[in-house]
Amino acid sequence: MNFPSKLIEDAVTEISRLPGIGKKTALRLTLHLLKQKEPVTLSLTDALLKLRTDIRYCAICHNVSDSDTCSICEGNKRDKSLICVVEDLPDLLAIENTNQYTGLYHVLGGVISPIQGIGPEEINIESLLKRIDHPPSGQAVTEVILALPGTMEGDTTSFYLTRKLQDKGIHVSTIARGIPVGGELEYTDEVTLGRSILTRIKYSAE
Repeated sequence: MNFPSKLIEDAVTEISRLPGIGKKTALRLTLHLLKQKEPVTLSLTDALLKLRTDIRYCAICHNVSDSDTCSICEGNKRDKSLICVVEDLPDLLAIENTNQYTGLYHVLGGVISPIQGIGPEEINIESLLKRIDHPPSGQAVTEVILALPGTMEGDTTSFYLTRKLQDKGIHVSTIARGIPVGGELEYTDEVTLGRSILTRIKYSAE
């Protein structure tokens, strides 16, 4: 692809690094931004810059946040006796958008995958165990919902967590398998995901 300007070529190259965007789409987006008034483009670049420099991660659940503690963990109307464990942020957003869940979350930041060299130490498991033993809100956790992918790695992580939690006197459940095996939560429709949360079942490590 030939470009009339090195600046346009550089912009197309960077935009095409985004998932699902090829060179042609990147070129259309670049030319669209070029036609906009300068404040529009500057507003976009400023928002992206702040996304990288100002974003924080919740010290309790590892959700993205504008402050040290996210709005969900600070919410007065959330059921603090309930923690839903998810792999990453897209899964949290998918469940939250069902409007069927009012508890707290814990973002692992990945799942156990021996093939990829990801062990329990590489994801946020220890902080989950600590917040169960010493709840930041002071309210005891009575149930942990394992809302992890229906993959081999997700099942391995669920099994590991269940073994870790079995002596803590809390109920451990997993979302009902309305989610297809091998599927990702972020691509599941809200109705199916909402029903899966409402009809969750007890998870067994045996």
